[in-house]
Amino acid sequence: MTTATTLDHACRKAAVHSIDHYALTVPDLDLAGHFYTAFGLEVAHENGGLALRAQDGHVWARIYEGERKALAYLSFNCFEEDLPGMRRQLDEAGVAAAGDAPRATREGIWFRDVDGNLIQVKSGPKTMPDAKPPLRDIHVPADRRGASLRKQVAQVRPRRLSHVLLFTPDVSRTLDFYVKTLGLRLSDRSGENIAFTHAPHGCDHHLVAFARSTARGWHHAAWDVASIDEVGQGAAQMAAAGYRQGWGTGRHVLGSNFFHYVRDPWGSYCEYSADIDYISAGYEWPAGDFEPEDSLYQWGPDVPPEFIQNTEA
Repeated sequence: MTTATTLDHACRKAAVHSIDHYALTVPDLDLAGHFYTAFGLEVAHENGGLALRAQDGHVWARIYEGERKALAYLSFNCFEEDLPGMRRQLDEAGVAAAGDAPRATREGIWFRDVDGNLIQVKSGPKTMPDAKPPLRDIHVPADRRGASLRKQVAQVRPRRLSHVLLFTPDVSRTLDFYVKTLGLRLSDRSGENIAFTHAPHGCDHHLVAFARSTARGWHHAAWDVASIDEVGQGAAQMAAAGYRQGWGTGRHVLGSNFFHYVRDPWGSYCEYSADIDYISAGYEWPAGDFEPEDSLYQWGPDVPPEFIQNTEA
């Protein structure tokens, strides 16, 4: 397991290393249970809501009932020795504590970001892998059949959460906040349209991304699967369950991952993602600023208009 002391001096600013979980409110828990079960997550009733687990058994999300779909909070983990530094960075940025907010607990530090999203930072296990996870090899040599029969295809079950994307009215302001307070680093951006950030302790190309909108909002959670086959098979299993709206299958430019987004009943998305770029601990990733046409996808179907709409605005 990586520790903060294994990193070079450039990485020693206090920084989160992973997302622990996110929490959403939605108007209908039964419908949420149906959607996430179809997606391939283990859904359990816990703590007055739903707990979502991937193959690794970690609780990656909690879903609570509320008047509308919204981010309830986003929880990050850091190394225990970094927690005092996190407090100091938040104090230096003039960020007030929000431990009395609804759903806040006594664990870690609770505050609101520049858009008003409730954030938790606590010491906890590194859920982001320490190296790029291997893909399932779907290729075969000559004289062998490569594809399985459709009846042999098992339900796709994501391995873990990869990243989340939030809407924000000001991409640069929000990016600056998360860099200064949580130690995240810019991976790539496209002007004021979108920015992708990673944690410096070994991380997927993006842990949290920010897309421009007229208001804050929740866009999607991306779930790592083992191959591009599983991206396509996931899309098929969701269509069979009645969830046909979304975008994909395609390949991103920034992050490079293969993707298929499935629209949930409240206008946000869950993404099947395979083979995302990985940034090793301490590596100085050459962040770029890309034209809009190079910021979203290399190939795939045209982007549906509703994909970039913030249903919470």
